[in-house]
Amino acid sequence: MLALIVDDHPLLREAIKEVIESHFASPVVREASTGEEAIRVVRVEPVELVILDIGLPDCSGLTVLKRIKQIRPSLKCLVLTMHDDVQYVRLAMVHGASGFLTKGATPGELYGAMRTILSGGQAVMEPFRETLGRRSMRRDAIEPNESLSVRELEVIFLLGKGLTVSRIAKRLKLSVKTVSTYRTRLLEKLRLETTADLIRYAIDHQLIRERVNGLSDRL
Repeated sequence: MLALIVDDHPLLREAIKEVIESHFASPVVREASTGEEAIRVVRVEPVELVILDIGLPDCSGLTVLKRIKQIRPSLKCLVLTMHDDVQYVRLAMVHGASGFLTKGATPGELYGAMRTILSGGQAVMEPFRETLGRRSMRRDAIEPNESLSVRELEVIFLLGKGLTVSRIAKRLKLSVKTVSTYRTRLLEKLRLETTADLIRYAIDHQLIRERVNGLSDRL
């Protein structure tokens, strides 16, 4: 098995690698700390499983997920993130993920999820399965931030990290006008008024990362 771990924290990558090497026969593990590195690996190597964080330094892991599934539609992807908002589960599954765990998962849960995914199943942590099932039948119960697209999530993620509209445009290779349009859409969808409100919203809803915890502490 050739697995790719995509996370910008070396210690966490090492911990995940240890789980893989302890449970699978003769695995080959590649590592990437950015989205662009991950995409390059997928383009040139026969990766079978990707373990992918959402909060990467250069872009949203959800955008990476979308791009690598376009390159190799059959590739199995497990999202492993600190974000515990059900919106991320929905977006991840819509864009081709086979599983979703938070970094509070145990090594056993991580191994179980990988095994399920490689066998052709889906692995979503229990609290999310229940919430997804309930909300899927009640569209009126969806919170505003659950309607955000991958690109809108990227923009609010970068705003939350303190980037200006012009810097976001350069990072995402978009025009300043396009990023400004996304910002306006975000304000409308989330019923907010200013960029400061968007940043506060991102922090309050854990759409930006401040530290890694959970799995890295348990392994």
